[in-house]
Amino acid sequence: MSTDVSSGAEAKAPPPLHLGEAPTVGLKHPGRWIAVLVVFVLAAMAVHSAVTNPGFRWDLVGDYFWAAPIVDGLRVTLTLTVICMAIGLVLGTALALMRLSPNPVLRSAAFGYVWLLRGVPLLVQLIVWYNLSALYPRLSLGIPFGPEFVSFESNHVITAYTAAILGLGLNQAAYMAEIIRAGLQSVDEGQLEAASALGMGRLRTMMTVVLPQAMRVILPPTGNETITMLKQTSLVSVVAVADLLYSTQLIYAKNFQTIPLLIMACLWYLIIISLLGVGQYYLERHFKRGSSRQQHKSLWQHLRRTAALRRDTSAPGKEGSTPR
Repeated sequence: MSTDVSSGAEAKAPPPLHLGEAPTVGLKHPGRWIAVLVVFVLAAMAVHSAVTNPGFRWDLVGDYFWAAPIVDGLRVTLTLTVICMAIGLVLGTALALMRLSPNPVLRSAAFGYVWLLRGVPLLVQLIVWYNLSALYPRLSLGIPFGPEFVSFESNHVITAYTAAILGLGLNQAAYMAEIIRAGLQSVDEGQLEAASALGMGRLRTMMTVVLPQAMRVILPPTGNETITMLKQTSLVSVVAVADLLYSTQLIYAKNFQTIPLLIMACLWYLIIISLLGVGQYYLERHFKRGSSRQQHKSLWQHLRRTAALRRDTSAPGKEGSTPR
């Protein structure tokens, strides 16, 4: 049985749909605009308060910003940060290798160090180191349980500055040990087996295979720890080390301008931390090369790319061209 489709009125095919002709209406997000408005209002209120409130004393902040005691205190803060982070990196690396050692004694010793130093508050550690002479009036060098060759007065050796370095550096080593251990363990064991199959020694394997890959895991928390160390140097003011905060305290103890001088100290901390953040960003970009197909561009690269695209579109004969 056949059906004659030609008989009768021919069925008309529906016209094709052109999606481009249909108007598209985006979703409305009133909550976002309300949140943006609230943020702008709060920011405007903060700026207005900072400008109009006479208690901020911005003129005094500018007068003391480059004062000699402040610059000297800033130099002490930066020196402590560098020295203590160096101690933390070196000792932390040794502790991390001990934690990964097959020797149970070394693993237990490293675990005990990390457990103790991370468990005791840093401020308490600084005070203990500063008052070490109450426990050990004299320090000596010699054969264990045998004769002493040289001895020193503890107060002459453990000064306030030395106590600050010991407290900050040894405490930082406990945290860096865990960061470095996590970075080393993040490298797949197949990498070590491949290096061993190629005849590479342990030191060469560590330097050329393990560390370049582990640095992608180690660098971000290490940068955060460096910034934290810079801020934690303010704790040494309790043992009378003339860092940035202590120098600021000495000044406002005389002129009673507490808030302006603390604002000045905060500005210095923010400036240095911002510079450290920029350095951390570029270090992370360097060690992430080849690890991801999509690399995030810096702000300067975005600006240069935008300027180049605008030049291309504004050049003669390229009107209407759309950059891909």
